[in-house]
Amino acid sequence: MVSAEIKQAIQGAYSQFLKSRGLNARYGQKLMIAEIARTLATLEFDENQRRLGDRHVCVIEAGTGTGKTVAYLLAAIPIAQLLGKKLVVSTATVALQEQIILKDLPEVKKHSGLEFSYTLAKGRGRYLCLTKLDRILSDQQSAMDPTRALYEDEMPSVDSSAMGVYENMINALAANDWDGDKDSWKDELEDQVWSRVTTDHRQCTGRRCSNVTNCSFFKARDSLSNVDLVVTNHDLVLADLALGGGAILPPPHETIYIFDEGHHLPDKALGHFAHHLRVISTTRWLDQSIKSVPTMKDDLVQSSTVSHYLESLPKLLETSKKEMERLWPLLQSLAGDLADSQEHSPRYRFPDGVVNDDLKALAEELRVSFSELYTRLDKLRIELEDLLEDKHSPIPKVDLENWFPVISTWSGRAEACWQLWSSYAYPDADGSMPKARWLTLFDTGAYVDIEICSSPILAANNLQANLWQECCAAVVTSATLSALGHFERYRMRAGTPENANYALVPSPFDFSRAELRIPKGTADAGKAQEHTLAITRQMGEIINAKEGTLVLFSSRRQMMDVFEGLPARLKKLVLLQGDRSKQETIRQHKLAIDDGKGSILFGLASFAEGLDLPGDYCRHVIIAKIPFSVPDDPVEAALAEWVDHRGGNAFMEMSVPDAAIKLVQACGRLLRNEKDSGVITILDNRLLQRRYGKALLDSLPPYKRVY
Repeated sequence: MVSAEIKQAIQGAYSQFLKSRGLNARYGQKLMIAEIARTLATLEFDENQRRLGDRHVCVIEAGTGTGKTVAYLLAAIPIAQLLGKKLVVSTATVALQEQIILKDLPEVKKHSGLEFSYTLAKGRGRYLCLTKLDRILSDQQSAMDPTRALYEDEMPSVDSSAMGVYENMINALAANDWDGDKDSWKDELEDQVWSRVTTDHRQCTGRRCSNVTNCSFFKARDSLSNVDLVVTNHDLVLADLALGGGAILPPPHETIYIFDEGHHLPDKALGHFAHHLRVISTTRWLDQSIKSVPTMKDDLVQSSTVSHYLESLPKLLETSKKEMERLWPLLQSLAGDLADSQEHSPRYRFPDGVVNDDLKALAEELRVSFSELYTRLDKLRIELEDLLEDKHSPIPKVDLENWFPVISTWSGRAEACWQLWSSYAYPDADGSMPKARWLTLFDTGAYVDIEICSSPILAANNLQANLWQECCAAVVTSATLSALGHFERYRMRAGTPENANYALVPSPFDFSRAELRIPKGTADAGKAQEHTLAITRQMGEIINAKEGTLVLFSSRRQMMDVFEGLPARLKKLVLLQGDRSKQETIRQHKLAIDDGKGSILFGLASFAEGLDLPGDYCRHVIIAKIPFSVPDDPVEAALAEWVDHRGGNAFMEMSVPDAAIKLVQACGRLLRNEKDSGVITILDNRLLQRRYGKALLDSLPPYKRVY
């Protein structure tokens, strides 16, 4: 039961917001506020303010135009404040993150009467490491000393252009014209230039760093404890949880999370729990490390403990290197045919995730050797960390600060290798969910490498253990969380609790303003060549060259084939995804429409979600085929195997629900506000002729149908 105090606070804020902005209440928005309040306001806690019970998650699908952001902010801010909890709003895209920080939060604060503070949280990689910048500038100054003779490998590796950027950075910091945040630097920064002066959690010496008082990252992190609401992204939330929670963001048990664009969360989580290793790159790293140890010994010899750890390091590195070299011919025999593939990065997947006995035996040896290497490196890392805090350290602090990031990086790489080989050495337990295991061939330009990969087939268990069970509460929202009218597919992928509050909130749009067409003569998209010829012919018949059109394809090959077959009058109007940046493509499309001309966007999957082209910018959405998942994705293929082996039907349980979500997203590009109207055309007759077609059509909003 929602208390009178909370109900009054939320209703008062909502009424004031609407009145101040001259808006009318939206039915769906009111429903969403009520569902979130019902979940969050009934939380119970023990004497240590730890949550009791497991009805603390709200999964809510809200259609386009509901006003999701305002709804969850007005519902969650008063409750979080009354409970004394932090509110963390997480998004999947930078665009939405910026919209919340720059537009939505200022508007809610100005018009609702709520008093709250907020900030944006980013990972270390977005902030300058002053120690690294100092080191680069010091090396450059040392190299310019005419009295010092340098060996060739001691010459600075930074070119003059990059050095100019670094000098501008230090000057801007000194003048208080820059805060060390990459996103607030006045010019575009190349990845290579920025990567030299940023760090990660392993390389960072934390509070022991001599520059900690001026550290941009720690200044930003310290500010998180002084605000009510933190805006961040899914990747940073997952990274924080992987570190135990509370390392960057507020601790999970003190946090109410709101995951906007929550349909991306399971895929993001899979990436965080997967393991990858490139054979030649890893072997080269081990070889370079062996060569670096003598110099390291010379700089750190003053500590007997450090010297002891360093004594056995070359042998451990050498053992791991030799075993990695034995791996190459074994993998070539498995992935040999990949070299003849026409794909960009061809893959070999182990059926059911089962590797052969030879690879399993070598994986066990590699697991042991990398485990020993990681253990030794981590002990060395901890010893250097302790010496950094020791005012009477026998090793000069400058040498400790130089070598600590190196050892930390080596330790992280060794740990990643150990985890990867552990996954390959141990077979999956009977009855448990198997892992996907595969090889990918990469042509780096200089040489061909093989990447060895392992991933859970679902993120559900990891999210359950690290997020849902640990958090104070969570709200997951998106316009596409359900599939075919229920949430089973999302529960399977994300592991949200069975007794969570699942709700569907309607969009305020009048969907009859859009006409859904499946034209006569539409071909079966399962027959690729016939389908491409048919839709190429149909494009000339159905596209109005005077208006804004978006055409969505499932494959680049079909997109290019259709483009080449278009009549010249249409071809000159087409803007192809990939010819220029996404932003520039959209800008040119809008300029053409603003000039009263027609424009046709040809795009792939990334244009089917999040693309906002209101009004005349898009009067016609054409979908070439039902957007079924790419069949060669190794994780999806392994998951389908697992479902089928358990007596399920992977196509109906996975492929069709996933296609339904993608189809809703693609069709959703047409109506972007309540005044929009236009046509959606789907050029795939499987919607009318296959058993699953009716289910897909029924999952779409109630457009005016013309078949």
